[in-house]
Amino acid sequence: MASPAEPAEAGLSLKVRKTLRYYGQTALRAARGAAWDVHPVLAEQPIFVVGCSRGGTTLVYRTFSESDELGSLIRETHDYWSALHPIEDRGWQSHGLAAAEASERDRRAVSRYFFVHTGRRRFVDKNNQHGLAVPYLHALFPDAHFVYIRRSPGDNINSLIEGWRRPEVFGRWSERLPRPVAIDGGRYTRWCFFLPKGWEGYVDAPIESVCAFQYRAMNEAILDARDRIPPGQWTELVYEDVLADPVGTFRSAFESAGVSFDAHLQEHCTTVLARPYNAFSEIRKDKWLASPDAPRIQRVLPDVAAVAARMGY
Repeated sequence: MASPAEPAEAGLSLKVRKTLRYYGQTALRAARGAAWDVHPVLAEQPIFVVGCSRGGTTLVYRTFSESDELGSLIRETHDYWSALHPIEDRGWQSHGLAAAEASERDRRAVSRYFFVHTGRRRFVDKNNQHGLAVPYLHALFPDAHFVYIRRSPGDNINSLIEGWRRPEVFGRWSERLPRPVAIDGGRYTRWCFFLPKGWEGYVDAPIESVCAFQYRAMNEAILDARDRIPPGQWTELVYEDVLADPVGTFRSAFESAGVSFDAHLQEHCTTVLARPYNAFSEIRKDKWLASPDAPRIQRVLPDVAAVAARMGY
């Protein structure tokens, strides 16, 4: 029979293990930083996952993060990138960054940061704002590979609306926004996800118009930037293809990005849809048609028709 002390001892053991792991990781990062400072090596062929928020980017990013060939922080990195070029310093115009804003200082800082945290020169990264900064990222790392995921407008706009209802998750960065937000008559008071140029015109718009604006602006920015990226450094995935055949779709994407698709990744992709990342409901195609917001989404689909056609929808 177990003694009353055993559960406490087990809990203490877990706490000790967590403490040791924390300090071990801290020491390892410090050692990597010291090594990098002596022999700095720039990142090579990093992979940036881009697409509209709520469009499947986390699913793609976390799947690429499963590769042993890539370093990954396995989390959003917008705080780190925003600190390099604070949006406040740019007048809150947009999260977009131009090629001219890339510098050797940035290149070294980013290379060091990801090496210190992952131990790899090649890494995969993703955040909600990267799609507005493809020219900057390409100028920063001319050998970078971009993985762009496209999602149908109805489903993506529906998921964006659902995300706007969680400002504590997707709007933490906008607390100091210089304009008051009163979307949908004041139901939404904190801006979520990312700022495209022209956002000021939507601070009191209906939520479906805001989300259609974000969908259009993000995908237009990515498609416009695509023409400046060498074809061999660009991979595209269709979200609906991932749903229909995750193994085949990801195998093709990994091969396109020059990353081995091994047995572990195949097994991961076989079950990836059963354990979704940040999904609000069951993963399936055309979910928006059963949404209570369907009439509102239907109203704004003409607003995104042009970019949707460019995307193949």
